[in-house]
Amino acid sequence: MSQGKPKDRLDAIAKHLDPPEKDEALEKSEWKDILNEINRRKNKNRTADPNDHGYIRQKTQGKLWVRERIDGFVDANSFKEIGVIAGIAKYNPDGSVKGYTPANFICGKGTANGRPVIVGADDFSIRAGHADGAVWGKAIMAEQLARKLKMPLVRLIDGSSGGGSVTLMLDRGHTYLPPLIGMHDIIAALSEVPIVSAALGPAVGLGAARATLTHFSVVAENVGSLFAAGPPVVANATYETVTKTSLGGARLHASNGTFDNLAKDEYECFEQVRQFLSYMPNSTFELPPRAKNNDPIDRRDDALLDIIPKRRQRMYQVRDILTRVVDEGSWFEIGALWGEGAVCGLARIDGYPVGIITFDCTQNGSVLTTASCNKFRRHIDLCDTFGLPLIDFADYAGFAVGTKAEREATIRYGSTLTAALYQCDIPYYTIVLRKVFGVAGAAFVDNRVPNMRVAWPAADWGSLPLEGGIYAAYRRELEAAGDKRNELYESLLAKFEAVRSPIRTAEVFDIPDIIDPRDTRPILAEWVKTVYENVLPHRVDRIKAHGPRILYRP
Repeated sequence: MSQGKPKDRLDAIAKHLDPPEKDEALEKSEWKDILNEINRRKNKNRTADPNDHGYIRQKTQGKLWVRERIDGFVDANSFKEIGVIAGIAKYNPDGSVKGYTPANFICGKGTANGRPVIVGADDFSIRAGHADGAVWGKAIMAEQLARKLKMPLVRLIDGSSGGGSVTLMLDRGHTYLPPLIGMHDIIAALSEVPIVSAALGPAVGLGAARATLTHFSVVAENVGSLFAAGPPVVANATYETVTKTSLGGARLHASNGTFDNLAKDEYECFEQVRQFLSYMPNSTFELPPRAKNNDPIDRRDDALLDIIPKRRQRMYQVRDILTRVVDEGSWFEIGALWGEGAVCGLARIDGYPVGIITFDCTQNGSVLTTASCNKFRRHIDLCDTFGLPLIDFADYAGFAVGTKAEREATIRYGSTLTAALYQCDIPYYTIVLRKVFGVAGAAFVDNRVPNMRVAWPAADWGSLPLEGGIYAAYRRELEAAGDKRNELYESLLAKFEAVRSPIRTAEVFDIPDIIDPRDTRPILAEWVKTVYENVLPHRVDRIKAHGPRILYRP
């Protein structure tokens, strides 16, 4: 796709430069002057000026021009622009136009992979994207249109998009209380339609807020950045000498959760946005869209049998399990660079979109930290907002302990996560892969009535991990054993090993079934089909009758 877009833009420019065919009807119309002026402004706004300083700066920085971005994201010829001639005009005393600068925000309706979307895009080549170069009503209308038409909103961000420069005060002759015009619509839309942002340049001030008040955000590593205030303001406030990259570079913010995902360039940003939206309904008033599926639902992958080692101390790659269970090629991870072991994403099973949560046991010993709790909570709220069934591949050793965990208020954020698990009302299914211990483990596997859950043979559970529990329960005996401490410990561990088998748990029906790992996909496919046919339609009906069930907070 990226190879064809520059040529498309050149062809479009060439068409603007070709002498237009004479419009006989227009020539005779008494509205000729007005319509000609409108067409002149449209052509000016839609045609790049290679001699313009802002355009030259945009290209020198390796960035696409705003209209190249829109062409690169939406389907060919699908974009219908709104407010194309909006801008700042200056007039001579006789009423003729002295000067005209287009607004530096473009909005309109188009399609992306056939799905309707509202697109709002900053034009950094004009006033570096500052709000004082825009016509503020355009950005607000994009938010309002998405809500009214019940379709996703995509923000292509490049600039401050906020209050502009301090020089504006001199032009106006006064200062002002900083407003957040349109913020009511921005916040309300989060509970109604998918909101996505791509940071394709610096996102500063209000632009940073618009980049993160979303359900999914992605940043272009080669050109994107984000900060509350830029290097000059930082130097004055904190006396730090920083660059845009060291202050708020793309990889920094993709590693702390400010952005969900990192992309190598702008075109990969567009692809990730399209992929994310493919799992989402157009609004919370619809079911998520089912895609065509060529992957058999009864597929049983033999590699799953031994993917988790029998020796509990050995690690495994949980993403290998996910990709072998879900529809081929459908796994889309969100937040891979942050979360300290938390793994979240979207996928399809028999074409139906689902949310997935699990833990990477190679990180942090499967214990939940503040960061992992925050990441899980955000993903659960996303799935709850848009009605995606949630599948939990459980492997949780509990909340992190120790002085670092206490300083980071792990239990506070763990409690927030627990509340999210219990408050969300989407269908929820658990596959216990290995560990389920303590309050943290319980919250993931015991939050429904009835609990839909099965386990793999490697399942290991309890109030706390057995190895540490023995030290706690038999501390006096172990201390008194002296040189035979390890021998006593091993003998105690052997006694517990027999009752540790998940079969013993299944015998008392605390877990309904211990399954052959190869049956995971067929079992989940049947469950997902059932909830999409019998549960989720009624959930949507309730939302249609009473409005959004939850107020989404990013």
